[in-house]
Amino acid sequence: MINAVIRTKCPDLNLLHRGKVRDMYAVPGHDDKLLMIATDRISAYDVVMDDPIPGKGKILTRISLFWFNLLGDIVANHLLSSEVNEYPEVCHQYRDQLEGRSMLVRKTRVQPIECIVRGYISGSFWAAYQRNTTVCGFELPKGLQESDKFPQPLFTPSTKAEQGLHDENISLDRMKEIVGRELTEKMEQISLALYKKAADYALGKGIIIADTKFELGLDGGELILIDEVLTPDSSRFWPLDAYSPGKGQPSFDKQFLRDYLSSLDWNKQPPPPPLSPEILEKTRARYEEAQQKLLF
Repeated sequence: MINAVIRTKCPDLNLLHRGKVRDMYAVPGHDDKLLMIATDRISAYDVVMDDPIPGKGKILTRISLFWFNLLGDIVANHLLSSEVNEYPEVCHQYRDQLEGRSMLVRKTRVQPIECIVRGYISGSFWAAYQRNTTVCGFELPKGLQESDKFPQPLFTPSTKAEQGLHDENISLDRMKEIVGRELTEKMEQISLALYKKAADYALGKGIIIADTKFELGLDGGELILIDEVLTPDSSRFWPLDAYSPGKGQPSFDKQFLRDYLSSLDWNKQPPPPPLSPEILEKTRARYEEAQQKLLF
């Protein structure tokens, strides 16, 4: 039985933020570094579930480390080490919470934009397209079906909402107002290049990356890739051999959990409903399968 890590406790470090999945710590005496820990928490509809997915944080970390390595020729990233022995000594006492699920990273000036790239029409974009074929400033082809591939991947930024609130899709013009024209163009260029390389790789492994989100931060004047990368939490992964446009697709991500929650009489507000061992195991199996297909 895998022990789940739900909330980390590292009293000799400074807890900066407890997100939906990750706990972020400052390391005393190392102001230019952060310690990022992926817990086994899972969220859906912006609500963190009370029941964790044992081992999920290790799967997310393994996948992110793989992509950081593969995509390093496109843009630098914030990873310093994922080996606890290489962390500052004050961290070593928390090895049981850190091993396999943490990263020591460079501290950056995080940009207030979610860099979303969409290769296929799904989710909120599909819902918006059904109301109007112009979505977030993009004039999309008429007659698209759900899950159709776009002629070219689209960079569709969103704002970052506080926990419990929803991110808001915005136009490129609105993004320019927030971060400026130069940064907008650089972030778009980097995000599209990352997506294209990753999507091509994943197709060869039998996975369609329908969409994903990247986080970028400034280290000095340099934009670098931060946070998690192309995991089942931040991406929509579809099995290539089951792909069939005109409907929603089976997936290797938490869409299974979302679909289950949608079948319940729950208003998608806290508190979350309890999750059965069967639902937890089936959700974990999808994360595990994504890891197996991508990394091996």
